[in-house]
Amino acid sequence: MPCNTPLSPSRRQALAGALGLAALSCAPAWAQGASPVMRIVVPFAPGGGNDVLARQLAHGLTETFKQEAIVENKPGAGGNLGVEQVVRASPQNSMFLLGHTGTVSINPALYKNLRFNASTDLQPVAMFASSALLLVVPADSPVQNVAQLAQALRAEGSDMDYASSGTGTGGHLTGEMFLQALGAQAVHVPYKGTAPALADVAGGQVDFSFSVIPAAMALVKSGKLRALAVTSAKRMSLMPDVPTVAEAGVAELAGFESTLTYGILAPKSAPQAQIRQLEERILQVAATAEFQSKLAVEGAEPLLGGAADYARRIQEESGKWGQVIKVSGASA
Repeated sequence: MPCNTPLSPSRRQALAGALGLAALSCAPAWAQGASPVMRIVVPFAPGGGNDVLARQLAHGLTETFKQEAIVENKPGAGGNLGVEQVVRASPQNSMFLLGHTGTVSINPALYKNLRFNASTDLQPVAMFASSALLLVVPADSPVQNVAQLAQALRAEGSDMDYASSGTGTGGHLTGEMFLQALGAQAVHVPYKGTAPALADVAGGQVDFSFSVIPAAMALVKSGKLRALAVTSAKRMSLMPDVPTVAEAGVAELAGFESTLTYGILAPKSAPQAQIRQLEERILQVAATAEFQSKLAVEGAEPLLGGAADYARRIQEESGKWGQVIKVSGASA
């Protein structure tokens, strides 16, 4: 099954059943002498999308397998403090990372003096979700669609700008990739968070933004923003009427995609038996309707894949975003 193919209900049930039998029939493979409590480190503050997904996964693992899984938040340095904590962890700590594209594939290229490389100093366990961004403009903007935005950006004397929640974030780099594809320029306006960035777009102080979906959708529904497109390869079930950027009819944007991948990674020293067992358990929990309903609330969709799938995904995203960063000259 391709790792990026949505699961039908029947295939999801079959996967859950098969993995459940495999996981429940094997003897515990946890490292000898390791803590019986699984610790999932989220390298960001509590309350955000990463934290919500990690806690739902921990809940599912605890309820299904009766082995306690807890979430520990370790924010700071764009997620690097939490990543380094897991990189340096010993197998006895039973510590794992809630990874996503920003910390695993973007930060190694964005930060010049890291003492580790998340994409090589950790081993993938499984991936379970992806999320896209929403391209929005002020509700009263004359720009009605992506093609018109592209035309405005390319117009002689264009002085458009776009907002993001900070330098090096998904919104910033997606904007850079969008502009690079069009051969256009716009001024990047970084903010300290999503809320102030979207407030200024809604107020007309900034022309557009690539934003995380839950926050942007709230303002779209209230009539303060207009949604132009999602950055995923296919339309999202959460908003089926919103086209993708690639559907804009702009030749340079054909194949455009910007998504964040969520998964679990382990220290390099973690035993393979432990990794294989956890891989099966994560995929079983992530295939349930309960877990996937939580994904939808956070503007995410299921993306199920084992360790090998996740490793390939990390490699692809590292190359993609590394090139965007190189061309843009972005740095933390």
